[in-house]
Amino acid sequence: MELRSVEALMDLLYACRGAATAPGGHGGGVDAHDHALRTAALLRRRHPADKELQVAGLVQGIGHLLGAGPRKGSADLVAEAVRDLLGERVSRLVRQHTAVPGHLLDEDALSLRQAAEEARTHALGAGVLEDWRTVLEMVVARNSRLGEGGRHDVRDVWYERCRLRPDRHTHPAQTVRR
Repeated sequence: MELRSVEALMDLLYACRGAATAPGGHGGGVDAHDHALRTAALLRRRHPADKELQVAGLVQGIGHLLGAGPRKGSADLVAEAVRDLLGERVSRLVRQHTAVPGHLLDEDALSLRQAAEEARTHALGAGVLEDWRTVLEMVVARNSRLGEGGRHDVRDVWYERCRLRPDRHTHPAQTVRR
């Protein structure tokens, strides 16, 4: 499954609410929605400028909704699903953070793994999913290969969002003259 829009990704992330992640690390399974928010929030605190790392933390647990179940290939399935929308780096981070112990990880994949493990046991207030929409749109605008020439302009993301949400008719930078 390939995700083609921020709306589709947000719907998938909302669908995680109430679904348990696979047991692992310290303790059993936790709510996938809360785990994603806590992981992303921890990464936002530790790496405030690295939006791609934060987004990788947000999406790394959606494999069970893509049909992966508890098997080991869920990270590969998630990485493949988000590659075109969120970019190669997010895809690589999602794929690498579940690598077997002893496998050489880069610093960012290790940060993602540590935040995901800590988010299983740490009960910090992580906010709401809607807070992440703008960050997702920024990452999509910077990395998406779905547009012409391989890049989306921020305005393209806005217009796509207007098409999906008809209550928004104009770009905020536009002045309406009647």
